[in-house]
Amino acid sequence: MALRQIVKEGDSVLTKKCRPVVKFDDRLAELIDDMIETLHKAEGVGLAAPQVGILRRVVVIDVGEGPIELVNPKIIAYSGKQETLEGCLSIPGKWGYTVRPDYVKVKAQDRHGDEFVIDGKDLLAKAFCHELDHLEGILFTKVATRMLTPAEIEEMNS
Repeated sequence: MALRQIVKEGDSVLTKKCRPVVKFDDRLAELIDDMIETLHKAEGVGLAAPQVGILRRVVVIDVGEGPIELVNPKIIAYSGKQETLEGCLSIPGKWGYTVRPDYVKVKAQDRHGDEFVIDGKDLLAKAFCHELDHLEGILFTKVATRMLTPAEIEEMNS
């Protein structure tokens, strides 16, 4: 495993749509392992492949219950609404309010190509939406209802 560099806002890779994974091989497994290590080192909740410069439909999420690996994920159901504060490893220092579903069901494949369905509420639902947006080239700043001001961020960090 190796740490990968997290791409920052302004890099065009973050605004491009990702291609599906078609080869489930050792390179994919290495990418997923590296993404998990990078996510944990950065103390984040989720990381999508474009955030490490790879335009493939791969996401890792860890809300504190162990890593979830999603290959070619697709939201198949959602309900409810939550308006919460959101940030991003690719946009350090910026925070904003987003409205996301509070329940999301995702269909995906694992690193071996086997399909599965997973659902989540609250933070996990928000993470699913945020990371799958990355796969479409959408940053949370584009869907935020309001971004925090520098003064609000300073107050939050004090």
